[in-house]
This record gives sequence, C-alpha cells and structure tokens, in this order.
Amino acid sequence: MADRPSTSPPSRRSPATAGASGETVSNTLWARGGKRAVDLVLSLVGFAIASPILLLAIALMKLTSPGPILYTQVRTGKNGKPFQPYKLRTMTAGRKHDPNEIVPLDHAAITRAGRMLRRFKIDELPQILNVVSGDMAMLGPRPTLPEQTREYDAFKKQRLLVRPGLTGLAQVNGNAVISWDERIKYDVHYVRHHGLVMDVGILAKTLLVVILGEERFARPFDESPYTNRQ
Repeated sequence: MADRPSTSPPSRRSPATAGASGETVSNTLWARGGKRAVDLVLSLVGFAIASPILLLAIALMKLTSPGPILYTQVRTGKNGKPFQPYKLRTMTAGRKHDPNEIVPLDHAAITRAGRMLRRFKIDELPQILNVVSGDMAMLGPRPTLPEQTREYDAFKKQRLLVRPGLTGLAQVNGNAVISWDERIKYDVHYVRHHGLVMDVGILAKTLLVVILGEERFARPFDESPYTNRQ
C-alpha cells in the first residue's frame, strides 16, 4: 500500500471553505451554483444526443449476453448519502462484485460487448439520469462503495464533500491504470480547487481519453502540475 497522502491545507490562492471537521472545498462562484445549473442543461442535451448510442448498445447486449440491461449497486454520494447509479451491464449476469478488486478490460467476467462499452465509456451514459436527479454531477470523484467509504480516513472523506461525477480529474490522469491512493489524491485536489477552467479542461481531456485510452495519460499525482497546489 502507498503511504497515506498528506492532509496539508489548501493553498491560499484557491478560494475554499472549511467543513465541520476542517475539510476544505472550493468556494468559487462556479462551485457554489453555476456548475449545477450547467450540469442540468448538459445532462438533458447529452441524454438526447446519447439516446441512439444507448439503443444500439442495448441491442448489442441483448444479442450477445443473457441477463438484465442495467446494473445498479448502492454507492456513496455527497455527504455520505447512499444512492444507486445506473450502468449498462458489462459483466456476466449474477457475478458478485468484490469491492477490493480492480477490474481491467481483459477481466474474464467482462462480456465481449461489455469490453467495448467499457473501453468507450458507453456503459456509464445512463448515469446522465443521476445527474438530472441531483445525485451526481457531470464532473467529480467517481462514486464508490459504502464498504470502501466506511474505511475512509479524514483525508479520503473529503472526496464526499461534492457530488460524484461521470468523469473527473482522476479519470483523465490514468483512472484504473494508477493506484487507488493516487486517484484519491486527484479527487481531493479537485474538491479543494475545482472551478470553471478546471472543469472545461477535464471535459476536453475526457474526449481524448475515450479516443486514445487511459494509459496514454497515466501519471502519479506528484508528477502532475497540481502537486504544488495541495
């Protein structure tokens, strides 16, 4: 296991507010309200655009793998609130998920259609509905299992101060290619510093990740340009 990340306070250059336990979260105008308004518009437009892709994906799933179309599982949302994000099922029906397991694309339990859906992030498109409902945001830390969040220390709990996202800073810097501890560092940095410029950059980079793959962009947090702004 990697050493526990530093719990140093955020740079004074980044507007932030302190939580009840000393955690900090970005206090920019974007973070306080603008982001949610834009999320609603983008999610509604995005769902309309994604609908034909989802219909094709569903047809492919039904032709190649028996079982339900959607996969739901309780995850931990903002401030520890549980919710169920929607995903297209990409693994064999009935498989029990191990919360400590990292599932690469070549995992034996992933179906042929599921491998393609995961590679191009199509399996996560139904989560646009979670954005509309307010359980998720377009951008933020990915939602994790209650079994994991119950074990969080004070540093890791900071990733629960914002809505979980469809994509995020960790996802455009390696995601499953880097360790969980490295992803936590990216997530907490996002919570502390996110604003309009950062979010636009993540959205743009997400498109490149979908096209080129996560491996091209994998790097430890300490080698990223964010390391001096913890």
